[in-house]
Amino acid sequence: MNRVAAEHEPSTAELVGRLSEQVSRLARDEIRLALAEVKDKGKHVGVGAGLLGGAGVLAWFGVGALVAGAVLALALVLPAWAAALVVAGVVFLVAGVLALVGKKQVGQGTPPLPEQAVESVKRDISAVSERAHR
Repeated sequence: MNRVAAEHEPSTAELVGRLSEQVSRLARDEIRLALAEVKDKGKHVGVGAGLLGGAGVLAWFGVGALVAGAVLALALVLPAWAAALVVAGVVFLVAGVLALVGKKQVGQGTPPLPEQAVESVKRDISAVSERAHR
């Protein structure tokens, strides 16, 4: 009976082979699952980005309508050409202020170079080049 049981038990090499095959299959299945999840999330992100783009276009048209309304309202007390110039000047002034604030924000968000890391890299490069020249 011992001999029969020994004949049915897989060898260590067979067990290692099976383990390798199962780990491979598991890794492939996990990668497929991850890709499916990323693909699904990507679809949602794409639809959301499209909707946000559409909202931006409609908001742009809304701002244009407000500007036109401001020109028409001001045209009640000024000639139409003067009303358009006044409204355009205000729009450019607001754009300039927004540009300055945006530039300041970008400047604050850009990190300076890490001085210690830069110096360390310079030292490493000089050490390597010194050893290379020896």
